Amino acid sequence: MATRIDFTSEEFFRDPATAVAALRAIAPVIATRFPIVGKVWVTTTYETTAQMLKDSSTFTLRKEDGALAGLQWWMPKSIATIANSMLTKDEPDHSRLRDFVDEAFRRRAVLEMEPHIRAIADGLADELFAAGSPADLVQRYARILPLSVICELLGLPAADRPKFIGWANAMGQIASAFGFLRMLFILGKMRRYLEERLEAARKEGGEGLIAELVQVERDGGRITPDEMVSMVILLLGAGSETTTHLISGSVFELLKNPEMRDWLEADWNRAAIAVEEFLRFVSPVQFSKPRYVRRDVELGGINLRKNDRVMAMIVAANLDPAAHPQAERMDLERRPNRHISFGTGIHFCLGHQLARIEAICALKALFTRWPKLQLAVQPSEIHWRRRPGIRSIANLPVVPNA
Repeated sequence: MATRIDFTSEEFFRDPATAVAALRAIAPVIATRFPIVGKVWVTTTYETTAQMLKDSSTFTLRKEDGALAGLQWWMPKSIATIANSMLTKDEPDHSRLRDFVDEAFRRRAVLEMEPHIRAIADGLADELFAAGSPADLVQRYARILPLSVICELLGLPAADRPKFIGWANAMGQIASAFGFLRMLFILGKMRRYLEERLEAARKEGGEGLIAELVQVERDGGRITPDEMVSMVILLLGAGSETTTHLISGSVFELLKNPEMRDWLEADWNRAAIAVEEFLRFVSPVQFSKPRYVRRDVELGGINLRKNDRVMAMIVAANLDPAAHPQAERMDLERRPNRHISFGTGIHFCLGHQLARIEAICALKALFTRWPKLQLAVQPSEIHWRRRPGIRSIANLPVVPNA
């Protein structure tokens, strides 16, 4: 019998620790229904979540016939084309596509970007209240920083950045059938735009990952035009959306907990360890993409059948007291911190180093420029978007208070 829970409710996002504890008490893996996906098993413990994500031969993103686990029969072909990225590929196609962009996200390359990322963050912090106070930290800061960085990394013109910010804002509000149709319209516009940018790079060259993908294509690399478009859309989305919610969620927690903020501001060398705890406690990505079960298997003592679908509940793993003592409490000095906010196994997040550095730079720049920053409303007045699988604060109004 399926366990009924609204994974998009305000109650779930406001207090995920209580919600996942109740689910964990039922079983390490439970049957439920998930928005858009439908009937699916979800993991509720660290152990079952990690086991599922690491076993990419048993839990696969596609059926043996190539069907993608997250797609429904009623979805248009355009969704399938755009979804045909490395994030939805099993081996060997996953590694084939990942290898094309892996170098740009290596630690050395990302560390070289840090001064520039900090400069962008400083500029955004300076302009936070340019349009008045209170300011929405999500729209005026947390969203713009990672989008600006990934646009530069891809080699997209700075003049087009407002266009992507508008698209990202619109797609972040999907909470209904109408919202899904709106998303299809926006994805169509993004696809046409990116096809034009790829064609421009073929004719004129350029800098950034788009130009590098074109060079791979020119050199006979095994990547199709559809895969190139899907790759860029994936990098734009995954490279900005989740970091937006990491930054806004982290700021929200610090503004609610002045003693933790004081501790962090006293020594910014502590920022790296603090960000690891924000990754665990905020858990911007709450679920993995659905996987197919390739063979009858036991997971956490629960029997799953071939062709069942299962999702890793990353937030449940991050809040499991068996892996994190006093998991329901935010501890910025937590060591060790075994969160799996970037996943694990072959689909471990390509941009994990970039996300960490963006979050560190965002917090440093914001609280250095506005050391007395405060919420403009009570914490109880902050709300989350009804987005399945993503914990995203809708608006975060703040005031300088100085």
